[in-house]
Amino acid sequence: MDFELSEDQLAFQHSARAFAAGEMAPHAADWDSECFFPVEMIRSAGRLGFCGMYTPEDGGGMGMSRLDAAIVFEELAAACPSTTAYITIHNMVGWMLANWATPAVRDRWSHLLARGERLGSYCLTEAGAGSDAGALTTSAVLDGDHYCLTGSKAFISGAGATDLLIVMARTGEAGPRGISAFAVPADTPGIGFGRKEVKMGWNSQPTRVVSFDQVRIPRDHLLGKEGEGFRIAMRGLDGGRINIATCSVGAAQAALDAARRYMGERRQFGSALSGFQHLQFELADMQTELVGARQMIRLAASKLDAAAPNASVYCAMAKRLATDVGFKVCNQALQIHGGNGYIREYPLERYLRDTRVHQILEGTNEIMRVIVARHLLEQSGAEEIR
Repeated sequence: MDFELSEDQLAFQHSARAFAAGEMAPHAADWDSECFFPVEMIRSAGRLGFCGMYTPEDGGGMGMSRLDAAIVFEELAAACPSTTAYITIHNMVGWMLANWATPAVRDRWSHLLARGERLGSYCLTEAGAGSDAGALTTSAVLDGDHYCLTGSKAFISGAGATDLLIVMARTGEAGPRGISAFAVPADTPGIGFGRKEVKMGWNSQPTRVVSFDQVRIPRDHLLGKEGEGFRIAMRGLDGGRINIATCSVGAAQAALDAARRYMGERRQFGSALSGFQHLQFELADMQTELVGARQMIRLAASKLDAAAPNASVYCAMAKRLATDVGFKVCNQALQIHGGNGYIREYPLERYLRDTRVHQILEGTNEIMRVIVARHLLEQSGAEEIR
């Protein structure tokens, strides 16, 4: 095993770090306080390829591995976890469309999404179907050469400001096997958007309910085949779990760096904070746990790139570990800053607010434990994850 980054990966990392420092970090606090969705910045990211990183090259993307993409997302998240999290969702939308859309729909949308010229939202969650996504009730009924879409989706990132929705809807029997996926232009008649949710964090991206009132979708906007939607959604969530875990690590690394600098600058009882052994131990534990989480993410990404049979359980373990560690490190970094960490002049409180939701979305961390436990209790499951 080689734990060192390749020359190409180092180049991706440096490019992302420079973009984050120049285009994101100076504005992230304002985006948060003003609840501003930085569409033009996202389009600039698209011009560097960051909006279609693992979209295939023939779909206009970079064709990067999930490991390569994770390296980029970590650097962007160190500047603004909230905006980066949206960019990861957009990447998933573009990847799904490029891989499962009909040729006509793919030709219409894929290159635009990969370049960031059009933005996407992912519509799976419903008010009554969060962790139990297979229980969703939004329906799509075939009527001639169109599907008629009815229902609503909740907690949709980017909703009301994006151009294309990937929607999971029921076309058949109850449960996961009756779910299909659709590419739905956001300006289709019958689509409505709720108020912009007022949230604890993730303020640089809008979150809304999306409603569908007899929305007519051309039949060729079905992704894959009828009944394949849940499988497509779960494949997307494996990558999504790596992505959101990476956003946690990126934010935590920035918080750790800020705490390290602050310890060298701040003096108490006649000494710099860096001279207090207790705080040195805190910093050492934060660094150690963060490195462990990062390597777990990269292992899971490598499993996903290799299409390993046990990739899903590694993605679940990485998501659980990294989002818990990421929030913990941000919280400890804020504590080291004392009262200063609680005010908005410093970025610690923003990192803390933005990373808290990572333990909930893309499957709660309790669901991640269910996935891992079930795998362990299967015959030979423990052998597979050693």
